Amino acid sequence: MGAQLNLVEQNLHLVAVSSRQMLFHIPSSSLFELDGLTAQLIERLRHRPQQTAEQLIGELSAQYPADQIAETLQELVALELVSDGSPLTPEIALKKITEFPLNTLVLNVNTGCNLSCSYCYKEDLDKPSEGKKMQFDTAKQSIEMLIAESPHESRYNIVFFGGEPLSNLRLIKDVVAYCEARFAELGKPVDFTMTTNATLLTEDIADWLNEHRFGLSVSMDGPKAIHDKNRITVGGQGTYDVVSRKAKMLLSRFRSRPIGARVTLTKGVTDVRQIWDHLFNELGFSEVGFAPVTSGDISYYNLSDDELVEVFRNMKLLGEEYLAAALEHRSIGFSNMHQLITDLHEGNKKALPCGAGVALLAVDHEGGLNLCHRFTGSGLDTFGDVHTGIDKERLGGFLEQRLDRSDTGCESCRIRNLCSGGCYHESYARFEDPTQPVYHYCDLMRDWVDFGIEVYSRIMAENPAFIDSYISPRRAH
Repeated sequence: MGAQLNLVEQNLHLVAVSSRQMLFHIPSSSLFELDGLTAQLIERLRHRPQQTAEQLIGELSAQYPADQIAETLQELVALELVSDGSPLTPEIALKKITEFPLNTLVLNVNTGCNLSCSYCYKEDLDKPSEGKKMQFDTAKQSIEMLIAESPHESRYNIVFFGGEPLSNLRLIKDVVAYCEARFAELGKPVDFTMTTNATLLTEDIADWLNEHRFGLSVSMDGPKAIHDKNRITVGGQGTYDVVSRKAKMLLSRFRSRPIGARVTLTKGVTDVRQIWDHLFNELGFSEVGFAPVTSGDISYYNLSDDELVEVFRNMKLLGEEYLAAALEHRSIGFSNMHQLITDLHEGNKKALPCGAGVALLAVDHEGGLNLCHRFTGSGLDTFGDVHTGIDKERLGGFLEQRLDRSDTGCESCRIRNLCSGGCYHESYARFEDPTQPVYHYCDLMRDWVDFGIEVYSRIMAENPAFIDSYISPRRAH
């Protein structure tokens, strides 16, 4: 008698899409459409484990040829969806992190900001007059450190952040000039990215940003009543009128790359579709992305559990519009759905929540190396500085804690390779421990991914050209 076979439940998830049954192969983040034989084998092993191949062939031989059943079982064993008793391949074989292939640096060019958004997470935020500006020598050393640490990367990205980065425009212009010359010497392309509140934009600035092909994201929370609720001046005045005016000017002049709007959802704000409609259809942003606040330092601004459920319900309703548009070969610029579709299409598998600490580090105004832009000025220790380089031992040790999924609940979760425990800063804000996964909306995230699988499967079945037109090109920006 052959080896007893068992279903490896933690490696597969089934999602019904219309009349089809899709299998999400969790270790590789890949999708397969089940044929009748595979579906029957999974069903039988799910309800009656420890059967042998011979037993399964005997049960199904009236419907399928024996060699087809045996071959399908071999494929399922190879994919580690069915176990024959052999040890399973560890999903995260890397236990020690010693390499840090940096390709992205976030420069925190000024701690000062001319706004006083009530929900801001930045711990080093200052009033405009008290802002601590990064000096050019620090920025230059940051670039040289990036090149020295990662000389073999094919492309580099410099992100300008704040505070409000445009409040240190002189430095940004100097850094861009230096980078364009320095990376040209190396024969390497460099991209520039910036998130701005848009209030300091002028036509000349917009044209300069366009000339240097900046990737731009404008922080804007929606129509006037919603935006002015939290995005206010230092004096407490709403900023919608000026931001919308500047955004329209920017959108009318900027042609080199699509411009996105970044929306922060706070307590009492759940109408995702209304916000998207205003920013996409009325103002003309190319994409709109939503970031729910669930664990900020000021609990008043956190979405309640019921509100978070409503946010995800509304995101799925907008996702249905996204699908309908995609089947008509149109994009409605819903960034959250774009990203999920991208992850599923490319089979993205994340051992860690994001590139922070591995491909990305943030430099504070003094030159300290932070896990990401959210941590500059925080109580989390820095991981070296731009003069002495990365403290690789400390940084590797920190990341290794998050690689270890044992006893976290993540080890068998079906979205473990898409979520990887969630944002470090969210963990830090919630638990004062960035290595601890966040759990407060796991069920909502699992449901969101199931919905994404359905949307992606429909697109691939009914209009796969949408992916080539609207998903793949996003990687080029």
